[in-house]
Amino acid sequence: MADLKPPRFALGERETLLALLQYQRDSLVRKVAQLPADAERLRLVPSETTLLWLVEHLAWAELLWVSHRFAGRPLPASTPYDSLPAALAAYQQAWTTVDEIIVASDLDDLCLLTDEPVNLRWVLAHLLQETARHAGHADILRELIDGRTGR
Repeated sequence: MADLKPPRFALGERETLLALLQYQRDSLVRKVAQLPADAERLRLVPSETTLLWLVEHLAWAELLWVSHRFAGRPLPASTPYDSLPAALAAYQQAWTTVDEIIVASDLDDLCLLTDEPVNLRWVLAHLLQETARHAGHADILRELIDGRTGR
């Protein structure tokens, strides 16, 4: 897989956060591309984390934080998917929903449904670190599966 470096530019805060989040999203998708058969369900670490679970988790986390906690929409269901393509489709659909909310909101706007006050800026930074962290997990799992690495 290609080792693509993160984008570098001088844009506004929202554009920078969204571009870096998208880079991490795309990185995770690249890590699960062209897997050997049934590799998305392999449990290679004691935590039993799988590549399929990582995709499912990040799709749910984005909707939980932005759509539900920030925008106050109904809580999304945490759905286990039957296949990696189905999980990836849900993840990519979540991007559309989340990005639309982010573009229409101010970074200083507070979440509607959190115990402690946090703004959209914090939510984006949290999702960026969460996605990067799990993309790193996916990188390790992929290397254990077939030796492939890259961002």
